[in-house]
Amino acid sequence: MEEHLFLNQHPAMSAQTQSQASSSLPTYDDVITAAWRIAGVAHRTPVLTSRTADERTGATLFFKAENLQRGGAFKFRGAYNAIARLSDDAKLRGVVAFSSGNHAQAIAYAGQLQKVPTVIIMPKDAPAMKVEATKGYGGEVVLYDRYTEDREEIGRRLSEERGLTLIPPYDHEDVIAGQGTAAKELIEEVGPLDMLLVCVGGGGLLAGSALAAQALSPSCRIYGVEPEAGNDAQQSFRTGSVVRIPVPVTIADGAQTTYMGQKTFPIMRALVTDMVTVTDEMLVDTMRFFAERMKIVTEPTGCLAAAAALHGVVPCKGKRVGIIISGGNVDPKAYARFLAGNMG
Repeated sequence: MEEHLFLNQHPAMSAQTQSQASSSLPTYDDVITAAWRIAGVAHRTPVLTSRTADERTGATLFFKAENLQRGGAFKFRGAYNAIARLSDDAKLRGVVAFSSGNHAQAIAYAGQLQKVPTVIIMPKDAPAMKVEATKGYGGEVVLYDRYTEDREEIGRRLSEERGLTLIPPYDHEDVIAGQGTAAKELIEEVGPLDMLLVCVGGGGLLAGSALAAQALSPSCRIYGVEPEAGNDAQQSFRTGSVVRIPVPVTIADGAQTTYMGQKTFPIMRALVTDMVTVTDEMLVDTMRFFAERMKIVTEPTGCLAAAAALHGVVPCKGKRVGIIISGGNVDPKAYARFLAGNMG
């Protein structure tokens, strides 16, 4: 699959768009640099295994537990890397970000550690625990209505008015490179993989993971997994151009994105094998599996990749499969309802 080496060649994109996108796309070298930059700050999270999961799938599964990362999700990697890359002047003025929760917490936490002021734009219906955690890390939270207001427009306005640097949750080369360090660590620890399953919202983790997998395990087949109710990435992958959808209704709040990014989409198109979806019911079952059999707390979005394997959406019998558990920031009351089988 030699064409995967050329990220700027995409028939679905115009020549001008290809040139603009490829000029700022991150590479595996950026992932390596990000790994050096976050070393000793981000946790090198454990890789977990489960005999029950292996028996259920007929595969050998390796779970990269990013639910145990600082801030409770993989997002800390990209956030810390992006802020660390700023000039001293930009750090002094501060940053602004928009997020439904995990990127919000990550930016606020990374900013606190690096003494950089942070302003976070969050939806009014974001999980209360994520909003409070973001404030607890020192972030100034600005609430908006995700169904009637444009968070990107708000972010651009605040950036211009206050002189803040905007760090989006996924469509940013330093964020993508930082997220890719999770897959880099996974493959370095367990060796080459046959398959890698990664959750996808806007595609930052998927794009970064794909860069790492291509470099460290070239024959690995990479699958993005998103909620069935919000399959914009799957539609984009199948049609060859970015598809925009309304805000999806799903318990996977971290994947309620409506379209992929200009930087994440070309990488996905070049390196990802396929995009699949799972139902909310599958996510609840997977959360229960993690709680009962592996004794770990996961959020619905964090279960996307694992659900695809455990429910046979991606057949993986006989394969060595890497799975990134992306996060564990779930409201305790909602978590109890989910485990009880109530998704309301």
